[in-house]
Amino acid sequence: MAENRHQEVGHKSLLQSDALYQYILETSVYPREPEAMKELRELTAKHPWNIMTTSADEGQFLNMLLKLINAKNTMEIGVYTGYSLLATALAIPDDGKILAMDINRDNYELGLPVIEKAGVAHKIDFKEGPALPVLDQMIEDGKYHGTFDFIFVDADKDNYINYHKRLIELVKVGGVIGYDNTLWNGSVVAPPDAPLRKYVRYYRDFVLELNKALAADPRIEICMLPVGDGITLCRRVS
Repeated sequence: MAENRHQEVGHKSLLQSDALYQYILETSVYPREPEAMKELRELTAKHPWNIMTTSADEGQFLNMLLKLINAKNTMEIGVYTGYSLLATALAIPDDGKILAMDINRDNYELGLPVIEKAGVAHKIDFKEGPALPVLDQMIEDGKYHGTFDFIFVDADKDNYINYHKRLIELVKVGGVIGYDNTLWNGSVVAPPDAPLRKYVRYYRDFVLELNKALAADPRIEICMLPVGDGITLCRRVS
């Protein structure tokens, strides 16, 4: 049974029933998926690292969330081919901005023609390279404190804690940070001797550490959702 789950590309559903996940996709996600997002999802499916993409149901969730909080100035750390970036760009107003950072420009450029065709590329400021030095520079500049409405992190799990230390200063009070993969393939509850893929095992401890830290952080309210591979929303309260 476990073997034939995850047939959908970017399928990171934690639902026990594959049929139930397909039902969600086919009933509510795919019929409403913007044409550009469908095109980008299908393009990404051909890429060898497609496990890294944001799932379609999570893309839909992010798009709705951004509209609910009226986000305008946003940031994304970890872009890959840009599926969640496109979901964001379509959701924010025409004069909205996304600071997007990734260590690999080639993957971003794979999806860029679709983003351009959708007419939202002007909202994106893409920076290639590690995000931490950029965040440190922004904090040092002093003028970016509390200026971001929404920040989405789907990048190197071993740096999530380091990102959080900085992002908490850059997001506005009442703004939201979303950390992706916080249930990490369900491995957060796997027994110590469970057979895990090497990368899953390597990052698991960092994810566990992050989850503990977020739960104990008085500056935020949190909500952990079993969407995709687990997403933790943090609303800055102080």
